[in-house]
Amino acid sequence: MAAREAEVAIVGAGVVGLTLALRLARAGREVVLIDPNPPGSGASFGNAGTIADYAVMPVGTPDVLKSLPSLLFDRNSPLAIRKAALPTLAPWLLRFAAQSLPGPARRNSAVLARLLSDAGARWRDLAAEVGAAEGLGQTGNLYLYDTPRDVEAAKADLAHRRTLGVTVEILTADELGQLEPNLPRRFAGAAFFPNTWFLSDPGRTVTAIATAAQAAGARIVTAEARALRREGGGVTIETQGPEGPRTLGAARAVIAAGARSRALARSAGDRIPLDTERGYHVEWDMAEAPVARPSCPVSRGFYFCPMSGRLRAAGTVELGGLNAPPSPHRIARIIEGSRAVFPDLPAPSRTWLGFRPSMPDSLPVIGPSKAGPEILLAFGHGHIGLTLAPRTAALIEGHLAGTPPDPALAGVLPARF
Repeated sequence: MAAREAEVAIVGAGVVGLTLALRLARAGREVVLIDPNPPGSGASFGNAGTIADYAVMPVGTPDVLKSLPSLLFDRNSPLAIRKAALPTLAPWLLRFAAQSLPGPARRNSAVLARLLSDAGARWRDLAAEVGAAEGLGQTGNLYLYDTPRDVEAAKADLAHRRTLGVTVEILTADELGQLEPNLPRRFAGAAFFPNTWFLSDPGRTVTAIATAAQAAGARIVTAEARALRREGGGVTIETQGPEGPRTLGAARAVIAAGARSRALARSAGDRIPLDTERGYHVEWDMAEAPVARPSCPVSRGFYFCPMSGRLRAAGTVELGGLNAPPSPHRIARIIEGSRAVFPDLPAPSRTWLGFRPSMPDSLPVIGPSKAGPEILLAFGHGHIGLTLAPRTAALIEGHLAGTPPDPALAGVLPARF
């Protein structure tokens, strides 16, 4: 076995891994983070910035199941698939379809509601702890509906969210105009989630977490983890870094590598049905964004996000793996959809592609490996990795300490597969 360099090795320096490293280091544990890229440079940087406590509905629902064929094979749909990836994705899609049935969808939404119940409070505490409170605000969040029929169709979903503890108001077109005066009067109404918090610069906030974690004693190793194995009562991690291959030893290890976690989990003995959502954003530099809070034109499937010094349009879902190049068509659809609302937008300042770790039941994988407690899993958060980073860190710390998990959260354990 390789010489032990840490009590806990965390594979992945995204927002989940960094928040866990900070929590463990401040509790006095010896922590090392392993990642080939700069901390927080992936999906933790390029997201919509919402602390999405309202996201209690899984991606897979009976309504989505009914329209799945048209959604997946319409190039202009907010949910699309790269056809070349279909053979590889077929097992995942079958699981997704099964989880979209009424019973599983209800169970999954109940687990999500439990996970998200204190997301805003946890982020408020974390931002204050790392000196990033200025970038976090309780702005609320909007779903924008094109027609009165769309507003009516959304009411059942919004009522179900209320039963799960979500606060939401339905706004008329006039009320929406008062809240967001710079929005064109083209929307028939909106759903307003007033309690939602928003990070105006997620990349800067995650950098602050990384700085705080290192100040607390966490060490970052720039290398790619290739495999994990149990050995000598601990864990050996095979890595490839700038200076070549090496092994790193630790008493415990946590896989928090986001969309790149599946192969690592398999090397540890867990077959997790993780696949990849390819998420895009487009940005326009401007002194003041035309919206004051994250605002989602629901039919378009992306958010307008008023980031610091720029407007970010972030979202849509493309299933298609880690290796294909960015899709010019998906980027063009975001630009076209943005200009349908704000016609005077100039050429974009930049575009971005990132990877979300997507589970067929929309639930993250948080807890000890089925093969043994030396390795823990903390990935698969889909669209809510930023939101759930503090909650995930607390759950993993509890598992490391041997604290019995919340029975209501059994749905996130690796043992479910």
